[in-house]
Amino acid sequence: MSKTEAPIDTNIVTFADIEAAHQRLTGVAHKTPVMTSRTVNELTQRQVFFKCENFQRMGAFKFRGAYNALSQLSEQQKRQGVLTFSSGNHAQAIALSGKLLNIPTTIVMPEDAPAVKLAATQGYGAEVLLYDRAEMTREELAAELCRERQLTFIHPYDRPQVIAGQGTTAKELIEGVGELDLLLVCCGGGGLLSGCAIAAKTLSPQCKVIGVEPERADDATRSFHSKTLHTVHNPDTIADGARTPSLGKITFPLVLKYVDDMVTVSEDAIKRTMYFLWERMKIVVEPTGVLAAAALVEGVVTAPGARVGVVISGGNVDLQQAGKFFIF
Repeated sequence: MSKTEAPIDTNIVTFADIEAAHQRLTGVAHKTPVMTSRTVNELTQRQVFFKCENFQRMGAFKFRGAYNALSQLSEQQKRQGVLTFSSGNHAQAIALSGKLLNIPTTIVMPEDAPAVKLAATQGYGAEVLLYDRAEMTREELAAELCRERQLTFIHPYDRPQVIAGQGTTAKELIEGVGELDLLLVCCGGGGLLSGCAIAAKTLSPQCKVIGVEPERADDATRSFHSKTLHTVHNPDTIADGARTPSLGKITFPLVLKYVDDMVTVSEDAIKRTMYFLWERMKIVVEPTGVLAAAALVEGVVTAPGARVGVVISGGNVDLQQAGKFFIF
């Protein structure tokens, strides 16, 4: 486990940036539905609002940040193309955004990326380059390719334009349902969490924001509580979107400033909650997408009587492999 000191710039992303991102995304991104469940309300003794980003274009919130970032590139950068690395959802988001904006896209993906995400990324027209996690790091490969091909690198979460785009998720939620007492958001690299926290603290100042990680990939939780950046290497969790090595140089200080707490959930809790949402709410949600819901349904976070927002971050599940999720 390595540690580095936290950066201190917390003004690099503001609510004004989120508002500007919302304008760019209007008419392009879906305004995703907010769902409620009497069963969940009775189970948790709260009024719960699920922001369903599994119904976003390409099936996840990642489209918001990707499109916002690509739309602000210079004309030369757009002509030369962009590159990113991702296990799946950011890959699809960049590929689709590039297709919509006529920007060539190159995606570095691990060989064990979910097949459904790999196929969708290629289907949107991106060039996909696979790598072996055990033999090289995605950072090294991406840096080499950007130098060789003169491509602009779009970080999956540690880029201001990406963070601002992701923050429109909470902006839409709170503007739609009113102020909240609690907002639960999944956390991988912290782009969605930090962006949503900025929006929540602006629109609903009393709202407590809590990030949720898998127990097996708890680097952000340890970083939050120690105030020192921790890393984790290829964590073994079914929540593939949370396998990021650490919070970023940008997202870490934003999380420290705007987020109230971080918690973790077990692999079994992730599976149970995914099955619960599939069965009771009739929505297809991927493992990473249920992290925030798992913290609520499993009782990790308690706030009786509160108005609670829960971000469902994505729904890209390989249905041919889905059965293995439910073996406890």
